[in-house]
Amino acid sequence: MGNESGTWIIYGVDENDPECLHTANEAIDYINEVGFLPLFKNEIPGFSLEERTIPKYWWSGDVKNDPWEWREVIARTGKVAYGKFFDKKAGFISVKWLPYFVNHRRDGYDFDALWDDGKASRKQKLVMDLFAGDLANEEYLSNDLKTRAGFGKDAEKGYEGVISKLQMQMYLCMRDFRQRKNKKGEAYGWPVAVYTTPEHVWGYEHITSAYKEKPKESAKRIADHIKDVYPVATDAMIKKVMGV
Repeated sequence: MGNESGTWIIYGVDENDPECLHTANEAIDYINEVGFLPLFKNEIPGFSLEERTIPKYWWSGDVKNDPWEWREVIARTGKVAYGKFFDKKAGFISVKWLPYFVNHRRDGYDFDALWDDGKASRKQKLVMDLFAGDLANEEYLSNDLKTRAGFGKDAEKGYEGVISKLQMQMYLCMRDFRQRKNKKGEAYGWPVAVYTTPEHVWGYEHITSAYKEKPKESAKRIADHIKDVYPVATDAMIKKVMGV
């Protein structure tokens, strides 16, 4: 996605192009085929959902055809992980490839161990504590998570930055999008992100299954795979988009 003279431009394909994805299910199949995929155009040519969809349908509100709506559908299925995984920008990772991203991005650390070694910030811990312990919830609407973690106008600052970093480190992902509810229990407004831990959706055993190899090995595995799928990608492009 680009901005030309104040106008947002979607870089897609014609609906008859053989590379075009027409439905959310086709997108899920493609993500599982290639392993991982950013939502929007980036430094690696062709490496995005945007570049394989029809531009006119973006932000149309048509759940069947609109790729912006697909991201909600895809997150909800649990067949693919969704979050800010690519240079703090949104994208998808297949369940198969999740453990390698987790191992690389976490550097082999569960969050508690990261905190104990002094490698996590206090603000990160305020968020992650809400997902741990007997009184924790497995998922939170973004606005609820922000309030319960103590962020707000007259409280802690930098909530969005903290949440983005926790997603980049693979400690959080977006599980769904839901409307907020008023005191009467009535839904209102635009759907907001529902955050959870990858362990909650796909299980601790699977998510940490790559801990047996060194984080650098997982990083190399990711880089080698993207070179296989997108040969045009240079080391500099991969480092920028993937962090490896």
